[in-house]
Amino acid sequence: MKLTLVLACLILAITSSARSETATQTFTTSAGPVKITPLLHASTLIEAGGKTIYLDPAKPAKLGGYPKADLILITDIHPDHMDPDSIAAVSQAGSEILAAPAVVATVKTAKPIANGETKTWQGWSIEAIPAYNLSRGPAPGKLFHDKGRGNGYVLTYGGVRFYFSGDTEGVPEMRALKNIEVAFVCMNLPYTMPPDEAADAVKAFHPKIVIPYHYRGSDLSVFQKKLEGTGIEVRVLDWYPK
Repeated sequence: MKLTLVLACLILAITSSARSETATQTFTTSAGPVKITPLLHASTLIEAGGKTIYLDPAKPAKLGGYPKADLILITDIHPDHMDPDSIAAVSQAGSEILAAPAVVATVKTAKPIANGETKTWQGWSIEAIPAYNLSRGPAPGKLFHDKGRGNGYVLTYGGVRFYFSGDTEGVPEMRALKNIEVAFVCMNLPYTMPPDEAADAVKAFHPKIVIPYHYRGSDLSVFQKKLEGTGIEVRVLDWYPK
């Protein structure tokens, strides 16, 4: 009985490990591989060149067991993106934080990077892309995300450009992006945009690969169907593990 239990636990551990590895996406660049792991909702782990980057680490993402951060990127002030407890959990001595200026008021150790700015870090180029609502908000005349407050990011490493949308609708700045290899694009109502609008925006800048994230409650089949025949590869990952 005891041996059976041990074997069952071992099989479960192996299965869990395999499931986690499957979720991790590896992309080839001229500077070496970039590994990107979905954690939860918008929380993302990026590993390359022996360095670790976290994007929007936030509860209830389970962050134990992952390496500590060399760099943390924060897109917006909402708690599913900016969570001081999670930032502290992944930080170590020497961790750097880059964030939208509105975040810096709360996360005092962060350095600001505003819409339109580009910074370099450890072989990466980091561009802050405007992320905002065009029409959706909590009341007439108000928006969930005002223009100029939040960032998306284009991260370039070894000549390969990765886009993370942050909280946004299909704004002109997204549609105007060029040469994006991999795009992580949000879709959820009422806060950002529905899958059909997200697909229309993705068609405009035509990345090679698009990965939906921040999609809680969305019908991803709508997104996939609208991109059929475009030549854009859609990869659906599990951002909401049970």
